[in-house]
Amino acid sequence: MVDQDGPPVRLLLTAGQASDKTVATLLLGALPPSQVVADRGHDSMALVRFVTECGGEAHIPTQSRMRLQRCVARDLYGKRNLVERVFCRLEQFRRTATCVDKHADTFLAAVALASTRIWIRAIESAP
Repeated sequence: MVDQDGPPVRLLLTAGQASDKTVATLLLGALPPSQVVADRGHDSMALVRFVTECGGEAHIPTQSRMRLQRCVARDLYGKRNLVERVFCRLEQFRRTATCVDKHADTFLAAVALASTRIWIRAIESAP
C-alpha cells in the first residue's frame, strides 16, 4: 500500500496464488482510509463496504462481467499508477527482483529494506 505521494506505507507478503482483494482489508485495517484507489482486481463488495464503513471512499472500477457498473473519475484512477511505480522501483533492487531468498521472512525483510531506501530518496528530494 502506498500513500498519496507514492512511497510504500504498508507491506504484506502473501502466497503467489492468493488474490490481492482477500488481504486488502488487512492492509487498510490499521490506517483510516479516506480515498482508496485500486484496480479491477480488487473489485469486491466486501472491500467497498469495509472502506465506506471506515469513513472513506472506494474508487474501484467494477469488472466487466458485473451488471451494475461503478464509475471512477479518470484523473483519480490515474493515481493508481503510483503503486505500479513502487513495484518498478522495488524491482531495481536485485534481491527483490529475482526472489533469491528461500524464506518468506528474509524476502519480506529485503522488500522492507528496499522500501526504506525508497523513503530516504523521497525525503532527500523533497523541497
